Amino acid sequence: MSIKTFILAAGKGTRMRSKLPKILHEIANRTLLEHVYDTSKQLQNNEIVVIYGHGGEQVKESLSSLEVQWVEQKQQLGTGHAVLQAESLINEDDTVLILYGDVPLLSLNSINGLLQHVSSSAMGLLTVKLNDPQGYGRIVRDSSGRVLKITEQKDATEAELLIDEVNTGILAVKGQSLKKWLAQLDNKNAQQEFYLTDIIEMAVKEGVEVKTYQPNQADEVLGVNNRQQLAYLERVYQTEQANKLMEVGVTLRDPARIDCRGDFSSLGQDIIVDVNVIFEGRNKIGDNVKIGANTSIKDSVIGDNVEILANCILDNARVGADSRIGPFARLRPQAELDEQVHIGNFVEIKKSTVAKGSKINHLSYIGDATIGSLVNIGAGTITCNYDGVNKFRTVIEDGAFIGSDTQLIAPVTVAKNTTIGAGSTITKDTPAGGLTLSRAKQLSISAWQRPVKK
Repeated sequence: MSIKTFILAAGKGTRMRSKLPKILHEIANRTLLEHVYDTSKQLQNNEIVVIYGHGGEQVKESLSSLEVQWVEQKQQLGTGHAVLQAESLINEDDTVLILYGDVPLLSLNSINGLLQHVSSSAMGLLTVKLNDPQGYGRIVRDSSGRVLKITEQKDATEAELLIDEVNTGILAVKGQSLKKWLAQLDNKNAQQEFYLTDIIEMAVKEGVEVKTYQPNQADEVLGVNNRQQLAYLERVYQTEQANKLMEVGVTLRDPARIDCRGDFSSLGQDIIVDVNVIFEGRNKIGDNVKIGANTSIKDSVIGDNVEILANCILDNARVGADSRIGPFARLRPQAELDEQVHIGNFVEIKKSTVAKGSKINHLSYIGDATIGSLVNIGAGTITCNYDGVNKFRTVIEDGAFIGSDTQLIAPVTVAKNTTIGAGSTITKDTPAGGLTLSRAKQLSISAWQRPVKK
């Protein structure tokens, strides 16, 4: 089956009260349109067309990476008018799937269920039953349950307004039939718009059966029209992600307080995640990992038996097995830690490698450095890697001990088993195994008088 997916994405989104086109607002760091695109992209033999309007070039530029055909709807005159703009792209033997760029959580399962209803003698329509159907088009059926038509809220009779089964706007139909019905649309209704839903009544008149399918959850077909709905669907999405994590064995201290804004290349067993943890990008986490509260992990690899204490930030970092990070540590891009490394509170690592068993436990900045194994770096140590124009590398070899409050002025090498005395500024390479320090002479002035306030 050849599928042609039309994603209708031309709306302004006035109720969002934003300069940003509605479909560019985000759930879990991805735009509403990207969520729809990602789901439809999983269909086989599928060509995706986005019908855009408000925000025009901004939409295309922001989402230029999407593999789609762009069709502009210059005037927003209804859903039928939107599809008419792309009529020339419809082949008669296509199965045309209509989706909406502001309905981000529709599942692949629901789409497949809908597509199974499409044939030369039948079309598929996604409907849902709502406790409060206010604002939605009602599904009107005959006494035997066959769909007769869809009546929009403003055109509905009192009896039709009592119907709780409503139209989602999502449908699938053969291209040959759709092209014929599009030509028959008119705007003789309360909104003076061309309703795509009018094709339902046309199908019935021609003896084409309208087969309905309903999603497992009504939230799948909810659209975003304002900030409240955006926030609601964000929590629906995050609840789904939390459930998926728990299904594969992850312990969440509070499933309502975790955000997944990406995915995982792999997840080990017996991972424990405390509250307010944020996962972004694509992460890999090993067995027996503990992640403390208020931690952010992005595009990182975490080895087995790692403990990440509270309030840490890991961005494009690698942490080896049996390591301990935090609290309040920051691993910036290209921070690569081997096994059994300890990174403590208020330590920042950037573009550096730290070999097995080394410790940087307090208040230090390590940037553009290569650190060997079993190195101990004292509190307040800084690798001074930037001269205002260029960056240089610091090398600290195996077994070195760096005293507190040391400045290492790159490029510089601290040789194997060197001890650096506390408070030193090191500007030259050190000899192996010795003590290196640089300090001003200490003076004590016994006759000194402490100032007093006049």
